[in-house]
Amino acid sequence: MPHDFVIVGSGTSGGVLAYYLTKAGAKCLLLEAGKAFNAQTFPDNEMDYSAQMFWNGGLEFNSDVTLAFLRGKCLGGGSVVNQCLLDRFDDIAWNDWRSVSNINFFTSAQMAPHYDEIESKLSIQEISERHFNRNAQLMREGFEKLGYRWKPLRRGQTDCKLDEGNDCIACLGGCHRDSKQSTLVTFIRWARDAGLEVWPEFHAEQLTVTPQGVTVIGVQGEQTRREVSAPKAILAGGALGTTALLLRSGFKAQLPALGQGFFCHPQWMVFALFDEPVDAHKGAFQAIKSDDPRFRAQGFKLENVFAPPIGVAMLLPGFGRNHYALMKKYRFMGCIEVSVRDTSPGELKLDRAGRLVIHKKLSAEDQRRRQAGLAVIEEVFRAVGARQIIVPSLGLGLHLMGGCAIGTDPKNSVVNENFQLHGFPNIFVADSSIFPAAPGINPALTIMALSHRASQSLVKE
Repeated sequence: MPHDFVIVGSGTSGGVLAYYLTKAGAKCLLLEAGKAFNAQTFPDNEMDYSAQMFWNGGLEFNSDVTLAFLRGKCLGGGSVVNQCLLDRFDDIAWNDWRSVSNINFFTSAQMAPHYDEIESKLSIQEISERHFNRNAQLMREGFEKLGYRWKPLRRGQTDCKLDEGNDCIACLGGCHRDSKQSTLVTFIRWARDAGLEVWPEFHAEQLTVTPQGVTVIGVQGEQTRREVSAPKAILAGGALGTTALLLRSGFKAQLPALGQGFFCHPQWMVFALFDEPVDAHKGAFQAIKSDDPRFRAQGFKLENVFAPPIGVAMLLPGFGRNHYALMKKYRFMGCIEVSVRDTSPGELKLDRAGRLVIHKKLSAEDQRRRQAGLAVIEEVFRAVGARQIIVPSLGLGLHLMGGCAIGTDPKNSVVNENFQLHGFPNIFVADSSIFPAAPGINPALTIMALSHRASQSLVKE
C-alpha cells in the first residue's frame, strides 16, 4: 500500500504528527530506530534500560566531555524515558523566538489553540503536596525560609499509585503502569487504531529526493537494508537525530545553517547529605520547581530531582573507598538541579566516519548563570540543615534543541514557517531541532503544540 507520509522518529513530535495525519485519512508509515517495548516488556533495572532504550548505551558526550546527553531510542522516543513535565512557554520565550526567527505566529495567543488541543488529549496533573517526598519537602522548606517562590510540577500522568507505594523513578526506563502520558500510550496507540503502520528497529541512514517525493534508506533489525518512498517525509528524530540524518544525506551544501544553533539546557544535579534519611528516590521523585521571576531573569531554574544508583554513582566524585562511602549514604542524599537557559549555541557535525560530533561549550554568561543557580541551591540546602554539599563536575545536556532552526531567511535557518526545509517542499520538520533559541522551559508540550500546528498545514494540503 503506498504511503502519503513517511515519518522518521516516533517521540514527542513524530507520535503527534502520526496521529493527526492518520486521523485525517492519510496513509502514514512511522519509522523508529529503537525497539517497541510496552508496560509488560520494559527492562526492570537501570543497567538494562540504559543499554536498551537510549542511544549509545545511555550517554553521548560533547567533544570535550563536559556534558553528557541523554536521548531515548525506543518506540515513543524520549517521551517514554523522560518525566513528561508539561509547561507552556511564556512571553519571554516567545518574544525571543520571534526576534530571532521572524516567525510571526510565535506568540502566546497564536499558539494557545495548539496547546489547548494537545492538553485536551492528555491527562495532566499537578503533583499534590501530599505526594511530596522528603526531598521535595526540604526544597520547599528552604525556599519558604529564604523567600523564594516555588510551584508544583505539572506532569502528564493518570494514576501513578503513589498512595500504594509506587516509586516513579522506575519510569525513567518506561512506565510499567501506562500512567505516564508518553506518545507510546497516547498518540501512537490512537494512530495505530486508525491505521498507522509502524516499523520499529529501522535506522534511517539517508534521505534522497526524487521527482515522486522522498525516499528513506536504512537498515532494519541487524542487517536488513530497506528503503521506503512517499510523496512527503516528516523528520522527527529530535535535534541530534534529524540533524544527523540531513547531514549524512548531503543537505549541508544547500542549507548552510544546518547543524548550527544547538542548545540543550545544561543541568547540574547538586547533592546534599543529611543526618536523617531523605529517600529522594521514593514516591514522586520530582515534585516542585522554582517559580521566582528573579531566577527567570538570571537565566536559570531549579527543580528537586534524583537518579537511580548507577546514575548517582556516575556523578559523585572520588574513587574506591571514598566513592563507596558516599554511595552508602544514598538514602541520606537530597538533590536539587540547576538548569541553565543557555545562550551560547553549539554545532553538530559529522566526523570522517559519518558519526555525529557535538561541539557545545558554555559561554561566560552560561557559566555565570550556572554559578548563580548553584549559589541558591547551596543557600537552600544550608537553610534546612545539610551537612555536606556535593557539586558534580559533569553536566547533563537535557532538552536537546536546534540544529535545524526555523526562520524566514535560508542563510541562517533550515526550516520555513510552514515547517518545510528551505528549497525542499516535500520534507517537513516540527521537532525540537527547529528551536531557534533555548526557551528555559521544558520543551515537551511546545514540541507537541508545534507538531499539531504542522499537522494542520499538512492536512490542508
